[in-house]
Amino acid sequence: MPEGEPSCGQCAAAPSGTPRELPSAPPVSPVPPAKGVAPVAWLRSPVGLGRATAALLGLVLVVDLFAVGVEPYVHGVLDDIVNGGGGADLARRADRADSLFETSGVLQSGALLAAAVVFLCWFYRVRVNAEVFDPFGHTMKRGWAIGAWFVPLVNLWFPRRITVDVWKASGDPERPRGHGLVNAWWVMWVVSISVSRVASRMYGRADEAEVGRTAVRLLLFADLTDALAAVLAVLLVLRLTRMQHEKALRGPVAGGIMQAPALG
Repeated sequence: MPEGEPSCGQCAAAPSGTPRELPSAPPVSPVPPAKGVAPVAWLRSPVGLGRATAALLGLVLVVDLFAVGVEPYVHGVLDDIVNGGGGADLARRADRADSLFETSGVLQSGALLAAAVVFLCWFYRVRVNAEVFDPFGHTMKRGWAIGAWFVPLVNLWFPRRITVDVWKASGDPERPRGHGLVNAWWVMWVVSISVSRVASRMYGRADEAEVGRTAVRLLLFADLTDALAAVLAVLLVLRLTRMQHEKALRGPVAGGIMQAPALG
């Protein structure tokens, strides 16, 4: 076709034989997703977030062990007070116990907050990835991966249910793995949080050394349980991250919402 002439897709012949432009097609508006249909799930690597989460959970473990070392000392001071001890030496020990106990509490709060933020980012990512692997294997929508942790009572069960769904979707369907690690981690986590809340309230309201001593015993148990929960959480994060990474490397997801590239 000579240069400068319109193509047949852009013009039509007028009665006189002179080409004329066809009217422009009206602009097409994007079609909104159907009501009740979840957004498309994209496969994204959880490896970096998984490593960061494991590292911060390791920090939680270290701080818990520091608290476990402080609490027997605090308990010993309170025990001496209950048994009628006194004097300048006991007063100095009591001041030191208060300082160490406050320091351990601040360190625990800071480490837990940092770990929680990164953990939630990782948890949401593996939940979305699991939806690519198995779009129909989830009992709750992906938003619950964040919201379930903040709703009272619900947070005692929903996160575990979501984790089990993600675990199943991320594994090899021909060789399914049991989720005993998930259950062990969740039991330790719930026990440590529940006991810690009771003990912290008891210690804060204690007006007698004997009540404070009982609260410290409970806190020691809670921190030991939390340390174990942190170890199990590290194992869970690393294993689930590896499961998703290996599954993505095996190739496009058959039957998923979309075919996604391997995780890098």
